[in-house]
Amino acid sequence: MRKRCTTLFALASIMLPAATAADKADKIDAEVKAITKSALLIDTHNDIPSFTVDGADIGNSPKNHTDIPRLKQGGVGAIFFSVYVASKYVDGNHSANRALQMIDTVHTDILRRYPKDFTLALTAADIERAHRQHKIAGLMGLEGGHAIEDSPRLLRDYYRLGIRYMTLTHTNTNGWADSSGDVSNPGVAHHNGLTPLGKDIVREMNKLGMMVDISHVADKTFYDALETSQAPLIASHSACRAISNVPRNMTDDMIKAMAQKGGVVQVNFYCNFISQKSADAPKDAPVRATLADVVAHIDHIKQIAGIDAIGIGTDFDGIECAPIGLDDVSKFPNLTRALLEKGYSPADIKKIYGGNTLRLMRQVEKVATTLQH
Repeated sequence: MRKRCTTLFALASIMLPAATAADKADKIDAEVKAITKSALLIDTHNDIPSFTVDGADIGNSPKNHTDIPRLKQGGVGAIFFSVYVASKYVDGNHSANRALQMIDTVHTDILRRYPKDFTLALTAADIERAHRQHKIAGLMGLEGGHAIEDSPRLLRDYYRLGIRYMTLTHTNTNGWADSSGDVSNPGVAHHNGLTPLGKDIVREMNKLGMMVDISHVADKTFYDALETSQAPLIASHSACRAISNVPRNMTDDMIKAMAQKGGVVQVNFYCNFISQKSADAPKDAPVRATLADVVAHIDHIKQIAGIDAIGIGTDFDGIECAPIGLDDVSKFPNLTRALLEKGYSPADIKKIYGGNTLRLMRQVEKVATTLQH
């Protein structure tokens, strides 16, 4: 009898870990589904307008990272569509023309074409309202400060058309701000950060309620913007230089300084920005980053700056290489699962996915109200 009991106990001991592992997996599955359904996931940088402007249909665009069925599958609740103006449009003063075409494709080819799926959002409250209506909030961010052609008047026009952040530079230094993309280029006239006009533009953005986006800027431009702005900054699609050492990424000191003033780093998904192996690989033998690389950047920001400093800015459809496991907008549940397995709570994940961005937006709106009175 005693031998039989011992045998049964041994069998139970063998089976218990398997049962516990299965229970844990079931629990995570349930949490992933619940978070996907309830979280307000805000992607602060998506470049699908660069394709819709040339005729792509966001209703069904399998060749791209983004379309409506996959947005719903991924649980995306709000998107800042990138009004991207490439540096080539500076030649011949075509930047403003391109910006207006890009704004129009968001309004015409996305929001108005699919009113049952999207609704225009201009404020944090608008995003929350869209979520309650089970629609995707559509917002716009202007990528490339050269698009204002050195004119605060154009800046105000873009705000009236719906632009709610401006990336101060793209890969090119413009007339008032240095870019991380060409700080070592001896053929470019640099400003040592922001010029007096650049600082005035940041102040005008504060007054309007337009977020100051420091993705792409040179380090000195970042610190000048941080010192000048009365509202917290956003990095709409950036990552950590400590993990992938490229000039485009943010140093730990930059991340901590921005977080101390309420700013949020929206983690980019581009392989070369999140994986040193990808960045160092030859072009003829590319190395893809992975879901684990994205988690590593999120975790690094959490360790040095806290959970309130993290957001998501994928750069989908603006990148040629997305991480394995985060191949397009439908794959966010994979990230949710990875974060849960890493020990992040559902409340933490909801902050990363949208809560921190909404808090930043409200603060930017509050500063604008103060400055306007």
